[in-house]
Amino acid sequence: MTKYALIFKAAETYMRVRKNDVHIPLSFAYALRLLEYYPDADADLVAAGIILHDIGWYSIDEDDIFKKGFQSENFMQSDVRYLHESEGVRLSEGVLKGLGYEEAFIKKVAEIIDGHDTRSFAKSLEDKIVRDADKLWRFHVVGVSVAADWFKLTPTLYANRLERDIIPLLDLPESVEMAQADLAETRKMLLCEIL
Repeated sequence: MTKYALIFKAAETYMRVRKNDVHIPLSFAYALRLLEYYPDADADLVAAGIILHDIGWYSIDEDDIFKKGFQSENFMQSDVRYLHESEGVRLSEGVLKGLGYEEAFIKKVAEIIDGHDTRSFAKSLEDKIVRDADKLWRFHVVGVSVAADWFKLTPTLYANRLERDIIPLLDLPESVEMAQADLAETRKMLLCEIL
């Protein structure tokens, strides 16, 4: 188990919605990869931020998650997106306090969670890493498989959307490279040139 296993275990209940028990571990792996390029980043802050960034979805009705959070016209600015961020802040505070983290650290994690989907800019290097890792899992074959269902798209159409709409949102050049490499592999695995 990783150094951060206690945070994962403390937040596990909140990960049992919206495939977060798949999304968060994959995003965590991407965050660790990005940290290798940025040794000056606060790894503990990145790890806590990525593990806890989406636990707020736990507080939202699952029908609303998919209808308003993924399939509405302006889904990135939908009320449920803001709500999952504020609920994520609330729930993460309880998780981290329960594990004995200091208030200053908890506040920094909350600053990353609050706005990670809806804010158009990153506040710090750690925020950039979390925001990019949150997006990068989508380019993995598992991410395309899961998210294509969320958005009611074929894997090929979703892969095209990732290339067109998500790669330009990535903050770090290493993230762009990872996304492009993973998307090429995913397209091969899912036979996107055929299906």
